[in-house]
Amino acid sequence: MPDASPLKAGEVAALVAAALPFKGLAAATLDSLADIAEPASFRAGEPVYEAGARSEELFVLARGVVRLERPESGAQSSGGDLVYAGEGFGWTALIVDGARRQRAVAVGDALILRLPGAALIERLAKDPGPGRVSREDIAAAIGRAIQPSDPEAGAQRAAGQNAGAPSAVELKLHRLGQWLRSPRPYLMLLGYGLLVGFWYLSVEVLRLPRFAEMPGPTAVFREWLSAEPTYGISIHTTIYYQHILISVQRVLIAFAFATLLGVPTGLFLGWSKTFRDYVFPLFEMLRPIPILAWVPLAIIMLPGNELPVLYLTFLASFFATALNTMLGVRSIEPSLSLAAESLGASRWQVFRHVVFPGALPFIFTGLQISIGVAWFSLVAAEMVSGQFGLGYLINTSYTSVSYPTIVIAMITLGAVGFLSSAAVRFVGSWLMDWRRHQLALDGGR
Repeated sequence: MPDASPLKAGEVAALVAAALPFKGLAAATLDSLADIAEPASFRAGEPVYEAGARSEELFVLARGVVRLERPESGAQSSGGDLVYAGEGFGWTALIVDGARRQRAVAVGDALILRLPGAALIERLAKDPGPGRVSREDIAAAIGRAIQPSDPEAGAQRAAGQNAGAPSAVELKLHRLGQWLRSPRPYLMLLGYGLLVGFWYLSVEVLRLPRFAEMPGPTAVFREWLSAEPTYGISIHTTIYYQHILISVQRVLIAFAFATLLGVPTGLFLGWSKTFRDYVFPLFEMLRPIPILAWVPLAIIMLPGNELPVLYLTFLASFFATALNTMLGVRSIEPSLSLAAESLGASRWQVFRHVVFPGALPFIFTGLQISIGVAWFSLVAAEMVSGQFGLGYLINTSYTSVSYPTIVIAMITLGAVGFLSSAAVRFVGSWLMDWRRHQLALDGGR
């Protein structure tokens, strides 16, 4: 292990006081906590604890950086949440005795203080000063500790407290470099190449019978890039971008309403048995009905051409969001809610600090599905009752035998849908990084 400079008793007490989410602790209490703090040094890449270790200690990082790996992250992955000097981790030692952790690894040489969870709680409960910590205080403080924190603030603290610690930009560049060194981007390009190659061979070289009427890649890309397209649609025509803009606008509006209504509906379906008993049977009866079956009613019920399209796009997206949110709530370990309640948390505090953060991964999975569902629902709606949009363009191109335009609209639809899904994944990943302390409730800390 690296040779770490020793810490004085006053430094240990100050580190513990800064890391714990309590205010007003007596000096004697801090000294007693410093007495049970055991320093341990770790080299870069050395695990602080392995996946499956029992959660019996709270850790305070004195020097260096520690990465808390997510369940999907491997030992060689850069994925995970970073802990900087002066911060605590391993909060499950104060919540659920004996819970199982995920993996924690030192990013560089690190000095860590280890505090036994049971002894820590015992000394906090005996604090004689005005900051005496009750069981209710512990529950509330842990609730605040698992709230999303600002990753930029963490990077700033690291800059001030860790000489040589990686900055946020350096970490992003490091992850980008790892991705470029991995086979993933090249396999992705290979997949695209195989698809275009099969298309070219089937249509333009072998001229297979079932592909005789299809436009080949040469005709499609020539039309797409032409300044004077034969069928009127190319990257040089204004109408092309008008179709894209209108479709994107419709999807964003429908997706926003589906999120605003679907997430609360899913949360209550998973959290409230009474609400679920009343609503879920109706929810499950309506969910399998195809979007096209709703078209006549949408046209009858809603005025104009725009509202039916938005409603049909919203409907499928809403069901996907609500169902995944409900599954996220139902997947939370009941012991976490029971532990919070036993520490004095109210029902609203359990919902806010345990249920909602615990359901977030499922919520964002649902949103990724939801945005994709919104796109193919939009195309179906635009084909039937829309004016303008990529679905409308595909339908009118078929009726006018403009086959290259159909393929252009389909590729454009796939590209825009891919970018929208990637944006949802990016936002979800960003918010999961903010959710650093929530990993404690999943055994990750």
